[in-house]
Amino acid sequence: MGRSAARHRFATAVGNAAPFRHGTLKLTPDKDARVETSSGTTGGTIQASLGGRYATALFGLAEQQGALTAVESSLRTLSAAIAESDDLAALVKSPLIGRDAAGRALGALVPVLDLDPLTANFLGVLAQNRRLGDLPAIIRAFRDLAARSRGETSAEVVSAHPLDDSQVDALRQQLRHRVGREVAIDLKVDPTLLGGLIVRIGSQMIDSSIKTRLNTLAHAMKG
Repeated sequence: MGRSAARHRFATAVGNAAPFRHGTLKLTPDKDARVETSSGTTGGTIQASLGGRYATALFGLAEQQGALTAVESSLRTLSAAIAESDDLAALVKSPLIGRDAAGRALGALVPVLDLDPLTANFLGVLAQNRRLGDLPAIIRAFRDLAARSRGETSAEVVSAHPLDDSQVDALRQQLRHRVGREVAIDLKVDPTLLGGLIVRIGSQMIDSSIKTRLNTLAHAMKG
């Protein structure tokens, strides 16, 4: 879906919105919380940030309710929607939008994006706590937790154009060889890269984009 279509969908949904009610979910991220996975207790960098603590709390609730797959899918859909819609990205990032207005807009998107109930409630909590700005970090941290629970490593791959299945499979094999375990890939598209890829695995970043190469060349020529 292009940005213009995403913008129209967002505007239509918000225009038809009823007040958002996020149910009775109570979420208080505990700075000392830990989540047990098949790979052991998660901690470290995921726990270090507020976004990481929210992600850990959501992961724990999803695990208790048997909704890990549904929540992970909803967060993937939400992440793609934020990337496609400038209006939704602005809603998430802007500190000027009030709790009720943000909740109303997000509530309108729940049926449009077909988000699961737990994710919908979680968004309501973030809106009320004025923590929507942490949503991208929360999604990344949740993805890392979900990957670890399956014994995988998560990687965010940004490309200038959509990758086909064969390209994704080849990339997954290369990353698996690099990190020594299975890799869960989260794909994003950024046309401004012009070509190449940016791969993020934890704190590591591999940037082979044409945009970065051109910027490096321009900087070298100035020097």
